[in-house]
Amino acid sequence: MTITEVLQFADRLVFAHRGKHLDDIQETVIKGVWQGKTYENIAQECNRSESRIRDVGYQLWKTFSESLGEDINKSNFCSTIERLHIQEKSSISSIYRTNCNFNFGSQTLYQYQKYPQDSQIEDITKTTFQDLSIAPTINPTYFYGRTKELETLSDYIFHQKTRLMAVLGISGIGKTTLVKRFIDLNLQNFDVVIWRNLKLVKSLNSLMTDLLKKISIQNQNILISDEQFTEFFDLLSRQKCLIVLDDVQNIFISGKIAGQYQKQHTEYQNLFQAIAQTEHQSCVILISQEKSQEMTALDREVYPIQNLELEGLDNLAGIEIIQEYKLQDREYWLNLNDMYLGNPLYLQYISTLIKDIFQDSVSQLIAEENLIITEEMKQLFDTSYQRMSNVEKQIVLQISKFDDNVSIEDLKKSCSLSSIDIINGLQSLKRRYLLNQTKTNNTLFSLPSLFKEYIKIFQMSN
Repeated sequence: MTITEVLQFADRLVFAHRGKHLDDIQETVIKGVWQGKTYENIAQECNRSESRIRDVGYQLWKTFSESLGEDINKSNFCSTIERLHIQEKSSISSIYRTNCNFNFGSQTLYQYQKYPQDSQIEDITKTTFQDLSIAPTINPTYFYGRTKELETLSDYIFHQKTRLMAVLGISGIGKTTLVKRFIDLNLQNFDVVIWRNLKLVKSLNSLMTDLLKKISIQNQNILISDEQFTEFFDLLSRQKCLIVLDDVQNIFISGKIAGQYQKQHTEYQNLFQAIAQTEHQSCVILISQEKSQEMTALDREVYPIQNLELEGLDNLAGIEIIQEYKLQDREYWLNLNDMYLGNPLYLQYISTLIKDIFQDSVSQLIAEENLIITEEMKQLFDTSYQRMSNVEKQIVLQISKFDDNVSIEDLKKSCSLSSIDIINGLQSLKRRYLLNQTKTNNTLFSLPSLFKEYIKIFQMSN
């Protein structure tokens, strides 16, 4: 049982009993106890008093005891959770895909609903078809945080029956990692799971042919014909499918407003709309650095679609990444996580640089006058910058010159763009997750600190 699974299990217990999710300190205590640490060690790691950690632990064991109907304490927490996890997996496999509740003690923790198309209990020996050959392999040991995001995915897909959803965010924020981890934890809940990367797909027709051929090897009832879309939606209706399309931004036009489809890929828009609007029991997840048009245009009150927009990791998860690199100056780790926006990939790049150049000393890097952008980060920003429209480039160049947040009026005065161009450009930058917005008496905008530093470097080199 991985630490992420432990935290998910504990979070469900606490939420079912208290109506609140685990906070950062509670997560730290559970992780520490699971790893066999003393309260004193846990307190030192999170800069809290030992008495505070003991109190948090006491409240957790009390909640778990009341939820599960048995005495839970620091000594037996790990063995109890392992035992219940085994019981849960056994229950799921024995009554797979039926209407049921799994109860531990007096609290209902899970509810799996039978699909409307099912008329009887499915054969539990049925094999799930999966093609994850190009999906990344995620080591649970190096999966940090994102407990609430995993729960959100579960809620969207299993309870809200979302047909089309997008996992969105800037490069390196962990979109692909999150979705793959969700699949690893929930593979048994789907009949068909397929992962494709649109960077590697030539056309929509080739994608449809590929998907149907792959599945037809396992299901002889699926025939390849000219009516591929009919067969595809028939598949989505008859079986519980999870289809992941990664790097969706590759089918959008580079150099234009975000989310506009390339001419040869406009049929994707029709497909995505049809997936949202057609009744079926499956889900298609789009992973992208840009928000597509139908994800903002379709009415969520009518069609089951969702956007999950990822932000940086919280301090606890960010520190875990830094800790893996065995860096020095623990008192500066929170600063480092903040400086690099909790972006997992940025933290890996900068931690490697600290080891290579600063002899593991975080304080030496922080003592530098400017934010350090590694060559790898620069390449990521180069790609994002090249995808922007000329209007967006003018806007970010102007914003980077200001020390404070900028209003639309400030932009009107400082650049030769029309009001509508400025407004559309700002919206496009937000859809690329390259713009911060502050709501005060007057709406203000700024660039993420690292991207702002990149723009300054870009200006000096051109």
